[in-house]
Amino acid sequence: MTEQKFIYSEKQNLNPHLSVNLISKTFGSFAAIKNVTFIGLGVMGFPMAGHLKNNNFNVTVFNRTTSKVDSWIKEYQGFAKSTIGEASQNSEIIFTCVGRDEDLREVMEGDNGILNNVKENTIIVDHTTASANIAREYFDICKKRNLHFLDAPISGGQAGAENGQLSIMIGGEEEPFNKVKPVLSSYGKAIELIGPAGSGQLTKMINQICIAGLVQGLSEAMAFGEKSSLDMEKVLKVISKGAAQSWQMENRYRTMLDNKFDFGFAVDWMRKDLSICFEEAKKNNAKLPITEIIDKYYFEVQNKGGNRWDTSSLISLLK
Repeated sequence: MTEQKFIYSEKQNLNPHLSVNLISKTFGSFAAIKNVTFIGLGVMGFPMAGHLKNNNFNVTVFNRTTSKVDSWIKEYQGFAKSTIGEASQNSEIIFTCVGRDEDLREVMEGDNGILNNVKENTIIVDHTTASANIAREYFDICKKRNLHFLDAPISGGQAGAENGQLSIMIGGEEEPFNKVKPVLSSYGKAIELIGPAGSGQLTKMINQICIAGLVQGLSEAMAFGEKSSLDMEKVLKVISKGAAQSWQMENRYRTMLDNKFDFGFAVDWMRKDLSICFEEAKKNNAKLPITEIIDKYYFEVQNKGGNRWDTSSLISLLK
């Protein structure tokens, strides 16, 4: 795939909250960041890279599936390269958003990987939900090479990515964090440096543990209400304004009532994330009894053929 380039049009809909000019006024020298690379155009990465382009950054993308690249170029009019190495060579920030630890190693290592092709002082921002160990490993490797690494997993789902309303939890050092924070504002509404390398991934584990419990509780409550012959629209309209309110209640109740699960964050990915939590819990001696039970429920959903169903499909086991 040859390099593709399209000229930016003023008619594009810029994010009104941020542009390179606004960064310049607000963050001074940090506005020097102009060229960025985004690797991984999945359901999250595709719109996230788009927000960067719409905020007038020079965005180069790479994705293993070239059809995704073609679609992104058509929609956002940016740059594309045929290898990760080529895509990484001239950017101040490299964003990665891939599947798991092994995928991150694949894009980081090798002759055509990120590490062997970036210039000194490049900041690598990893949005993958991965282990804290691999975050610490690449932080140390980057440190020795005069590079910067931030583990920066995200939460907010596909809708959050599309609307530029993600929560971004970050581990690493303060200086590179301060440089990338205004850029991350292109698609983040909550951006926080939690602590040293690995802290972002540990925070994402907490996030997933919370989600698992919330979805199971919501599923049980809604199934209980339906078996009680209540009008669940009315029930949820009132309890969603009280102490029971949650993101899952606000954004998933309708599809849960309609038994629609062919969208959203897949059960396969949730179980991958929970497996990372369980591995970490073995190391820090944390107890996750309820999360372990809910993971078994997700296994039952997989056995029903629901591998790609949204995590809210837990309710399907109760009807």
